[in-house]
Amino acid sequence: NAGGTAVLRYGNARELCLGIEVVTAQGDIWDGLRGLRKDNTGYDLKDLFIGSEGTLGFITAAVLKLYPKPKGVMTALIQVDQAAHALSLLQIAQDRCDAALTGFEYMSAESLALLAQHFPETARPAQQLSGASLVLMEVSHPLSEAAAVAMLEEVIEAAQAEGLLKNALLAESMAQAKAFWHMRESIPLAASEDGPHVKHDIAVPVSALNQFIGAMDAELLSAYPGIRIINFGQFGDGNLHYNLAPPPCPGDAAARRLAYQAFIDAHETDLHRRVHDRVVAMRGSISAEHGLGQLRRDEAARYKSPVERQLMQQIKTALDPKGIMNPGKML
Repeated sequence: NAGGTAVLRYGNARELCLGIEVVTAQGDIWDGLRGLRKDNTGYDLKDLFIGSEGTLGFITAAVLKLYPKPKGVMTALIQVDQAAHALSLLQIAQDRCDAALTGFEYMSAESLALLAQHFPETARPAQQLSGASLVLMEVSHPLSEAAAVAMLEEVIEAAQAEGLLKNALLAESMAQAKAFWHMRESIPLAASEDGPHVKHDIAVPVSALNQFIGAMDAELLSAYPGIRIINFGQFGDGNLHYNLAPPPCPGDAAARRLAYQAFIDAHETDLHRRVHDRVVAMRGSISAEHGLGQLRRDEAARYKSPVERQLMQQIKTALDPKGIMNPGKML
C-alpha cells in the first residue's frame, strides 16, 4: 500500500503500467507518459522497454494504474494435501472472488520444513497446520472487513465440500496476517541459511502446474534420491520458485556448505537442464519475474527459436547500435 492505494500482489508490471518515459541510447528522451488504456497509433514501445533489463533504454518515469485501498482485507492459511488441490482451490477462489483475490501463494511441505528448521519462530503459524503444504490466500474487499471475511469463508466452505482442504486458519488480527506473509517471505532466507541451492524462477500455464510438479518431482527424486525440492510461489500467475537443495548432510554449518557446494558443482548443469527442458516442453518460461541478466542468458538462447533470437538481436542493434546499454545482459 502506498499513498492510500493498493495494487494486486501478483499483478505484473505490464498490467499496472500505463505509460513510461525513456532515455534512449542516443541520449534522446521519449515521453510516453500518456496514461492511456488504449492506443493503437503504432508499435507498443512501452512493452518493448518494460522487461528489457535496461538493454534498450533507461526507464526514468512511469504512469501506474492504481486501485482504491480496500475497506477490508482478510488473510488465511489453508492446508492442502497436494498441488492439485491447491490448483482446484485457486479456481474456486477466482470464481468466487474475481478481482478481490489479491494473494494466492503456494508453499510445499518441504519448503515449510526448511523454514521451521532454520527459523522456527517465523514458521510458528504453520505448526498448527503441520505436515502438509499450505496456501496463503488474501482477499481484499472494497466494502468492509466483514465482507472480506464472508467471501473468504465462502471459498473455504466450497473447497471443503469438494474435499480440497484439510484445515484453515484465518488471521485474527493485522499482526497475525503480517506473520503469515512474513512466513512466506522468509522461505528464501531459510534457503540462504541452509546453504547453496540450485534455484529456478519458472512459469508454466496455470492449468499445467499440477502436471509439472508431479512429473518433475518424480523425475528428480528418481535421479537424485534424497534431494529436497523447495517449491513455493505465486500459483495465480503460474510462477514457481522451484529450488533444489542437496540431500541433508550431518555436521556443522561449514561442513554442510562444503558438502552442498560439492553436490551443486557436480550436478547443477544437469538439474537446470532437466527442469528447464520440462518447463519449455510445457510452453513455459525459464525466467518468470527475475529477468535473464547473465545467469540465464545463454540458457535462454538454447530454447529460443532462430527467428526469435534474430528478431531480438535486430531490435537491440536498431535501438542500441553501439551496445552501450547494460552490455552483456539478455543477449
